Amino acid sequence: MELDRTKRLLTVIQMLGESLKFDSLLQTIVDETCELLASESTSILRYDSNTDMLSFIAASLDDQSDFLRGVQVPLEGSAAGWTFRHARPLVVQDTAHDLRHYKEVDRLTGSHTHSILAAPLIFNGGPIGVIETVNKKGDVNYTEEDVIILETLAAVAAFAIHNHDLEEKVERASNEAASFERLKSDFIAITSHELRTPLGLILGHATFLRELAGKEYHEQLELIIRNATRLKEIVENLASVDNYQSGAARVRQKQVSMKRIVQDVVESFHEDARRKGVALRAEVPAASLMVEGEAGKIEVALSHLVRNAIMFTDSGGHIFVRAEAVPGYVRVSVADDGVGIPQKDLERIFERFYQVETHLTRKHGGMGLGLSVAKAMIEMHGGRIWAESVEGKGSRFSFLVPLNASQASAAEKVFLT
Repeated sequence: MELDRTKRLLTVIQMLGESLKFDSLLQTIVDETCELLASESTSILRYDSNTDMLSFIAASLDDQSDFLRGVQVPLEGSAAGWTFRHARPLVVQDTAHDLRHYKEVDRLTGSHTHSILAAPLIFNGGPIGVIETVNKKGDVNYTEEDVIILETLAAVAAFAIHNHDLEEKVERASNEAASFERLKSDFIAITSHELRTPLGLILGHATFLRELAGKEYHEQLELIIRNATRLKEIVENLASVDNYQSGAARVRQKQVSMKRIVQDVVESFHEDARRKGVALRAEVPAASLMVEGEAGKIEVALSHLVRNAIMFTDSGGHIFVRAEAVPGYVRVSVADDGVGIPQKDLERIFERFYQVETHLTRKHGGMGLGLSVAKAMIEMHGGRIWAESVEGKGSRFSFLVPLNASQASAAEKVFLT
């Protein structure tokens, strides 16, 4: 029984990465909640700030779903309102002895509610709605495990609702060219700073479930964890660029070896290159190539360049990562004999969200963030990054990192013009 519930819960969480329409996703959540918690019906209510009430936006019973949509529930004198106001789960095992049960919905639907389990939809630290399931079947009470499951589903629903809100904002913004940049910045700020909570919940519960589930479910759990981790990486990339552009990011200066950075990054991608059938090799001098900077940020920049090269180099191809000393700087380049970049795109590839050619995007994926992150990391060090490419023959991405501020200034006219 517990394995069946785990499998159903995993199915709902996996849908975060699928292209379901918003209404279909909410309907799936309420239907699966009924099955998981052995309840007669489930509904999702959204807070309406204009009326200061909760409105039904999804319900599990087909004959009630359209009828309930738009029906409002007050914050005072209702179980859903109590859950929203207190931002914590509520269990009512017997509504006959609890004044928080709002009987008007029973009157409208002709049903009788005798037990309730509700959980708040939390996003960015505050409630945005409530998921409520009623009438536990079999004449038994809701359990602590039921509460945990409903909280997990509430996190999924909150993520879906907020993501839907963001999509609507972006759609409206596309028709308002004058305000597009401002709205895009707002979207990035929300994404990079506010998605951490639901992603943390999903990763935490998925990891917890992996410890409980049998081996036959490990592959599904690993898929969830892997994709949630990928979403986390996207959030971190957005945050990195946003922090750089806002001036919030700082470089913790210390002596670091560019030779070691190149060797470590190349080593970390050897398995990825091997699976792709690509030869990846580092070419570094005997000297350590010391610079003043933050190793972690330089590694992030170089990692994005190497990952990009592997992604756009076909099996049988070659990638060379070179490091060398030039006056005042260390120059690092990542050269490949992959698909190359069209000349018309070359000047824009470091822009945030810019993607080269639709057919390449479909084949290789990506959000157009990696190169913008690399650019931010290098420019934070007072360096410069650029690309050279011939479509169909390959690309070379290069960056300069100054040895230190004084030497970089002296060499600036030679290398940064």
